[in-house]
Amino acid sequence: MNAPEKISLPLPSVTEDPRYIGASVPRSGARRLTEGRGQYLDDMSLPRMGHVVFWRSPLAHARIISIDRAAASQMPGVLAIVDGQEMAKVCKPWVAVLGHLPGMKSAPQYPLAPERVCWQGEPVVAVVAKTRAQAEDALQLLQVELEELTPVVDMESALSPATPVIHPELGDNLCFTRDLDTGGVDDAFANADIVEEATFHFGRHTGVTLEPRAQIADWDAGQQRLTVYHSQQAPHMMQDLYSRQFDLPESAVRVICRDVGGSFGIKVHAYPDDFATVALSIMLKRPIKFVADRLESFATDIHAREHRVWGRIAATASGEILAFEIDDLTAIGPYSMFPRTSAIEGNQVVNLVGGPYKHKFYRAHLDVVFQNKTPTCQYRGVGHPIACAVTEGLVDLAARKLGIDALELRRRNVIPDDAYPCTAAAGIKLEVLSHQACLAKLESMIDYGALLKEQAELRSKGVYRGIGFATVIELTNPSAAFYGVGGARISAQDGATARLEPSGAVTVMVGVGEQGQGTEGIYAQISADAVGVGIEKVRIVTGDTDVTPYGGGTWASRGAGIGGEAVLLACQALRENILKVAAAILQREMASLTLRRDAIVDADSHEPVLPLAELGRIAYFRPDTLPAGFQSELMVTRHYAQRDYPFIFTNGIQASYVEVDVDTGFVKLLKHWVVEDCGRVLNPMLVDEQMRGAIVQGIGGALYEECLYDGNGIMQNGSMADYLVPMAAEMPDIEVAHVETPTASSKLGAKGAGEAGTAGAPAAVVNAINDALAPFKAACWSQPVTPEKILRALGRV
Repeated sequence: MNAPEKISLPLPSVTEDPRYIGASVPRSGARRLTEGRGQYLDDMSLPRMGHVVFWRSPLAHARIISIDRAAASQMPGVLAIVDGQEMAKVCKPWVAVLGHLPGMKSAPQYPLAPERVCWQGEPVVAVVAKTRAQAEDALQLLQVELEELTPVVDMESALSPATPVIHPELGDNLCFTRDLDTGGVDDAFANADIVEEATFHFGRHTGVTLEPRAQIADWDAGQQRLTVYHSQQAPHMMQDLYSRQFDLPESAVRVICRDVGGSFGIKVHAYPDDFATVALSIMLKRPIKFVADRLESFATDIHAREHRVWGRIAATASGEILAFEIDDLTAIGPYSMFPRTSAIEGNQVVNLVGGPYKHKFYRAHLDVVFQNKTPTCQYRGVGHPIACAVTEGLVDLAARKLGIDALELRRRNVIPDDAYPCTAAAGIKLEVLSHQACLAKLESMIDYGALLKEQAELRSKGVYRGIGFATVIELTNPSAAFYGVGGARISAQDGATARLEPSGAVTVMVGVGEQGQGTEGIYAQISADAVGVGIEKVRIVTGDTDVTPYGGGTWASRGAGIGGEAVLLACQALRENILKVAAAILQREMASLTLRRDAIVDADSHEPVLPLAELGRIAYFRPDTLPAGFQSELMVTRHYAQRDYPFIFTNGIQASYVEVDVDTGFVKLLKHWVVEDCGRVLNPMLVDEQMRGAIVQGIGGALYEECLYDGNGIMQNGSMADYLVPMAAEMPDIEVAHVETPTASSKLGAKGAGEAGTAGAPAAVVNAINDALAPFKAACWSQPVTPEKILRALGRV
């Protein structure tokens, strides 16, 4: 695989002696994990711990008639069998809506369905036993009688008067609707030289994390205190939710997230079984463990991306894009997911379509509807892959109609690099992006001329290869505009506490946790440079609401840009305080000293004058030797919230090269390139691997992954035997390069990088497939693009 390249723009200095920021430093903590010393949720066992399994509805929509637990209760080891009516006395129901999405509605939801089930997999009865095996054995004897109700499965007919209303009290099956219109759209299309349109279909899929959702809830009745060990992304959010749903003071709730085996957004939501597990611990006054098995995960982990989008584009004969218009219909299951809501994905599609381009006219309509399937919500990318695929698909259609090269049409229409700050047609505010620089870099990387020549030569021999592009924007570093303004208690700020130990080591406690993406390594790099110590002297602590400052956790690619900035500010403040102590010890002016390489040094000569360990010894154990009235402060906390823009956007461009076998419909991925601008690159190795992992996840949605249902709302492929995920053998080499355009909203200048790969990969791959099919005047706009769909597009089935 080719080594990643990087273009560096001038970057402001954030540390005096940078050694780690910007370097490919192996992540701290990796050795512990590779030696088998990780501590994941199922590694934990507490005294008197019970294990819970759930009887889940086998039907998509039904009324609960009766529950017979007599035989199950007699099974060995059974501690309790609890139904929805009993649990509703302990945990309040919730309704997931946001105030800044006007008109949004959803029905109350409970930990266990009290009267009616609304999707296959909804928990109905909890069985608790001394071991997981005993609980599963008892579950087999539970008798639950259901009266099947008509399910709503097809989103196209969800709003039809002939379709049953899932929640009669809501009046219809419409969760949320939105219109956006800049004005002038009809005139732009009427005056355009060309208008192209298409309907895009996106299959729902899910996250398939290596570690399933899991938790242990431990209610200490003596202290009236709840501790929850969680495989989760946002511990402070869950602390707040448990506090409110169970009427507990926040100080009586502690959430601990240790090692987490992958999240992808799947673990940033509050699930019914989360609340049920806590309720059971409170009811039984003992620790209760829940670990989803893989079958449960497919039926109950949130799904995402079920959209039907009609779109059209208007352009002039010279290749100027004038306008975009879309109509997005998306289905979210029977409830909006708590607390982030299931309307956010569709709302993001409306905001992001056409985002990279300088057109002035845009119109969008969104309908979010209920259905009797697993609830959907935020999953890696959150609307970006849909918006990008629609936008870039329409751009390719326009290029083909105009006879203009696809890359050239993008070059003519992207927002120029010198046009920022600006506001896009959809109303999103853009601080600083680098589309032109990324396009130029990509064209050089792929040797575009040679690639086109190879493509033409092979077509003449009956080999059909395609080149696809996707220009990407990704929102990162969100302000309170994402959730706070809507009334959701999801923190837009984060904090870090930095402490100098007597030995000269540094401990940093951060609100953002680690889910496997290398966050702790990034924080160690920032801390080491900001304080002036070796990275081996830095210890990072995350994921414990009793210890870390309040923060939002991991979502929306905010770990580096929000959490990292808090770490930088805390460590810079600690450095300042260390120098104050050094000045007091040495009886020198503080300005004459600085901190480098684990020692206080002379600011001019950089000669060491005081080891950091000696400073720690004096400050902590011999303060009597310091000047009267002087007090060392070697533990500081700083917080950071991005407030300059609703979001800080990143950008980039991806290209995919594929070969399509027109006889079988099979697609072979040959090569994938990406140029990404995520602001300051803190660790090139980690960023590149984040990009590669995200691209593979995006390819999964483009070619393989789909949760399939029958007409009764029953999932047909809820196991790893039937649900396809991308494997190493199918994946192409992925070459990564960078342009660095730091954000001015922070000292660090970092933007996010975690989701951009997923945002652009499906569009690039699908456009490449359709480019390969172009000689046949065929196209497939339905993801995943399966061999059957390709053959159907070619008229061969």
